[in-house]
Amino acid sequence: MAVYFVTDFHLGIPSIEDSQKRERKLLRFLDGIRPDCEELYLMGDLFDFWFEYKTVIPRGFVRLQGKLAEFTDAGIPVHMFIGNHDLWSFGYLHDELGIELHREPVVKTIKGKKFFLVHGDGRGPGDKGYKFLKKVFECKFNQWLFRHLHPDIGIGLALRWSHNHRLKKLKNEVERGYYDDIPNTRLYQYAQEQAALDPSIDFFVFGHQHKPMQYKTGDHALTTVVGNWIYDFTYAVFDGETVELKYFEKQNNN
Repeated sequence: MAVYFVTDFHLGIPSIEDSQKRERKLLRFLDGIRPDCEELYLMGDLFDFWFEYKTVIPRGFVRLQGKLAEFTDAGIPVHMFIGNHDLWSFGYLHDELGIELHREPVVKTIKGKKFFLVHGDGRGPGDKGYKFLKKVFECKFNQWLFRHLHPDIGIGLALRWSHNHRLKKLKNEVERGYYDDIPNTRLYQYAQEQAALDPSIDFFVFGHQHKPMQYKTGDHALTTVVGNWIYDFTYAVFDGETVELKYFEKQNNN
């Protein structure tokens, strides 16, 4: 039995057709790991935009939701760390699908090893602009105001903004080599800070920063940035001894 980590699907971009191809690929992955999956950790940003009204959720993504329900119905725990693109997850995924939601970092022992788990947005030094914007998005009054927009208007506006921002960022990541200088990335520095505070941590696992990578942290810990399901299709698996970063059907994006 193994523990699996996967992250940053950003379902919804760049088009419905492309998103559905990635969703079907994701289902093949989930079907493949299910026989030996002890726990599944979704490290955030499953959707490129997600907002739960009291009686309405964004359309689409039903294949993924049904597959995750199969996991929980079979007694396989599924954890989801709220990301910056699905931070308006208020309870639907827990109540309907049985997914355990986490908004803050979780430190827990898995198979005798100590893990530090979080999506990663707003962590580490700098990035003050985003940290301020996140407070705006998390403000209960602002969420109340947004909820009073008709879903066709509110979700439509949010999707347009999210799509334009995401596609521009993805292009920059590929063309400009974002995160190539690992020691200067925020998550590297954040992991080093947390390792200094708690040297007993064995593994750090993050999403958010789309480039898949692993590096030593502190005296003995291993940090894994799981990557993405936009162009790399990566996941991580823990077998009780170490966390291995893997690629799924990398040469076949259909």
